[in-house]
Amino acid sequence: MASLHCSSYFLGTNLTKQNSIAIFQSYSPTSFTKLASRVSHQVLLLFSKIFHLLRFTIYIYIRNERIQTIGMKQRSLLCSLAMNGCEADHKEPLGTVETRTLSTVTSPAIATEKLITAVSNLKTEPPSFSSGIIRLQVPIDQTIGAIDWLHAQNDALPRSFFSCRSDAGRQDLLQDLASENVNGSSDRNPVSVAGIGSAAFFRDLSPFSHDHWRCIRRFLSSTSPLIRAYGGFRFDARGKIAVEWEQFGSFYFTVPQVEFVEFGDNSMLAATVAWDEEISWTLENAIEALQETMLQVSSGIKRGRRESLGVSVVSKNHVPSEGAYHPAVTSALEIIKAENSPLSKVVLARSTRIITDTDIDPIAWLARLQREGQDAYQFCLQPPGAPAFIGNTPERLFHRKHLGVCSEALAATRPRGDSAVSDMEIERDLLTSPKDDLEFSIVREKIREQLNAICDRVIVRPPKTVRKLARVQHLYSQLAGQLRREDDEFDILTALHPTPAVCGCPVDEARLLIKQTESFDRGMYAGPVGYFGGGESEFSVGIRSALVEKGLGALIYAGTGIVSGSDSSSEWNELDLKISQFIKSLEHEPALQPIN
Repeated sequence: MASLHCSSYFLGTNLTKQNSIAIFQSYSPTSFTKLASRVSHQVLLLFSKIFHLLRFTIYIYIRNERIQTIGMKQRSLLCSLAMNGCEADHKEPLGTVETRTLSTVTSPAIATEKLITAVSNLKTEPPSFSSGIIRLQVPIDQTIGAIDWLHAQNDALPRSFFSCRSDAGRQDLLQDLASENVNGSSDRNPVSVAGIGSAAFFRDLSPFSHDHWRCIRRFLSSTSPLIRAYGGFRFDARGKIAVEWEQFGSFYFTVPQVEFVEFGDNSMLAATVAWDEEISWTLENAIEALQETMLQVSSGIKRGRRESLGVSVVSKNHVPSEGAYHPAVTSALEIIKAENSPLSKVVLARSTRIITDTDIDPIAWLARLQREGQDAYQFCLQPPGAPAFIGNTPERLFHRKHLGVCSEALAATRPRGDSAVSDMEIERDLLTSPKDDLEFSIVREKIREQLNAICDRVIVRPPKTVRKLARVQHLYSQLAGQLRREDDEFDILTALHPTPAVCGCPVDEARLLIKQTESFDRGMYAGPVGYFGGGESEFSVGIRSALVEKGLGALIYAGTGIVSGSDSSSEWNELDLKISQFIKSLEHEPALQPIN
């Protein structure tokens, strides 16, 4: 932590290499002349030799340190270099989009060697296309957690992680709406995918447009279903970007150079090259960048989810403060209750800056969150030189598979009970609360309306139930529809984001009030986070999330829905409840076991 380092420096206990040089350089040859009258010439000569020897030793040490540091930065920079696919002509299809599967091996180490050889062969026998994307993949006959693999990798490289939610016990509405023209897919869905480096990335400061979407789509194909672009969008694409969010742009997606894929009964290691000579990124450039990344791939596995993070929270600072939050809720309620006001709900969020005694490892933190998040998505996005945006969100924005698309309504929050009896009492209170029913109904009906605009038919099952997570429970409903066209994906995003669950209703009025009320940048908090794929895409809602900054602790985000009947004190307590999952997992509290 910066403040602790600073205090120890002023106590004289943190003598850095730079400080050492300054101290030695402060002694000039004239200083020795003044000493000559007091000490013998021989002593002075001996002292001078020792001084110059020490000074030369420190110089060599610092120089080597700098060379090593610069070398590491250059290697990391080279590994992170890739083409920005948004700069290419989205109307021009790639020359090839293909996947090559190599023979199954028994360990990540053998898979890494096999991929290094395959990449070298690709360089000696290159395809004749001026643009394309090729995925080389090696199945591994072991079940290994993708997050455990990622935890062992070089943290100087761009990183991505996405873990699908376990929907065990819930009806699969997509299966009910499967297209008659699609006989199902033989491709297994990954449990989790971890990636390092970027074969191609997509980022822009301007809001995500249909042209941006087409730029991403040209790299995807239903014949290569595991070539996916992982990333996310800002909550408000037109809002001013704060410094902590600058590297994410208005949106950020990446096709990783190296991926570790976790399935239910085995694993896979993959390497991807992407090139487009139109934007001066050749196949040779792409292969060289991939080879640099491959040299840094660790075959080790770091299982750390049961280990203590060794981190303590020194301070917490909320924006807004509790004193500022209560008037903001009161003002919002006055607008909602005003005669002829169209606003029925607004979601007001809070950013909590935590300072810790040591740096937080975002992957280790996410691994601990995953222990109690089987009923949630886990994600990590970290562009080059940026903080890590991590989350453990229960909420799905949408899942598209061919022509089927499903979404869900999730709203209103209660804690879990200490026993099965108290948990049932809390559930009953949630189901019968008029205020919570209003908040939930607004969300469900708005999503139904949005899906009706792009689907031939929409089903809702069940109309309302309770979804129980490890620490909280919510009102919940699933919605699904049949798309008119498979390429309506951009329309799905624009129709569903932002949902009333994270913004309010009507969206435009709620978004304006949020902009006028909140004094911090939400960034990608409450924005869509997930992946685009050839035949399938899935996005979560980036809530229950944090931005982890090296040396600066983390920013943890949470929000609550304000409707008629809301109480500001209860809403503030709900914010504390929502971030408790993050704080307690960081401070060594064991994950709660769900109450049956």
